[in-house]
Amino acid sequence: MGDTEQIKVALVDDQLLVRSGFRMLINSQDDMEVMAEAANGREALASTLLPTADVILMDVRMPEMDGIETTEHLLHGEKYPGAAPKVIVLTTFDMDEYALNAIQAGASGFLLKDAPPEELLESIRTVNRGDAVIAPSTTRRLLNHMAPILKRNAQPNANLQALVDSLTRREREVFEMIAAGRSNPEIAQDLFLSEATVKTHVGHILSKLGARDRVQAVVIAYQTGVATP
Repeated sequence: MGDTEQIKVALVDDQLLVRSGFRMLINSQDDMEVMAEAANGREALASTLLPTADVILMDVRMPEMDGIETTEHLLHGEKYPGAAPKVIVLTTFDMDEYALNAIQAGASGFLLKDAPPEELLESIRTVNRGDAVIAPSTTRRLLNHMAPILKRNAQPNANLQALVDSLTRREREVFEMIAAGRSNPEIAQDLFLSEATVKTHVGHILSKLGARDRVQAVVIAYQTGVATP
């Protein structure tokens, strides 16, 4: 692959060994490279290179400023000349509240640090393509834990409900499957559609809901009662 097609990855983690491991793994791939690193949130926010990354791997627990606060500042604190980087939050704890907070801060998903290397690499590619990722091992538990928290925090939102009601019958079906953590190939198989058709439906759904990505669509599904545990 040519350099122009490489995914630019940034690492934010206070453990040098962890960063080194990720750097070696990522740089061993033809289609991606590490172009910036930071040891904590403040360093990340001060970096001029970091905002130009395509995907940022962000440790959730760091001194000075944690990954969730850093993600919030990075994605909402300034306007980007191009598209804002996508953030994958990394955690050593399989903890739902961290995942939910990270997603609400704007992350495209989260992964456990001990995920298999191929899962990490595939997540970077997936997020870069615009498909959000939640670690498969934790998807179901996360979604089930989300419901009461979202219900508790969300005010009744007529506008949000109206957006959901604007979906066609087929889009509503696809929306419900997205909310259940189904991937495009799985949705295609279940509804006897081509993957290209599913992708088109997903694009229309995100556009109608004003959702940044699939994870945000899942949050909306729980807020509006489309999805329940």
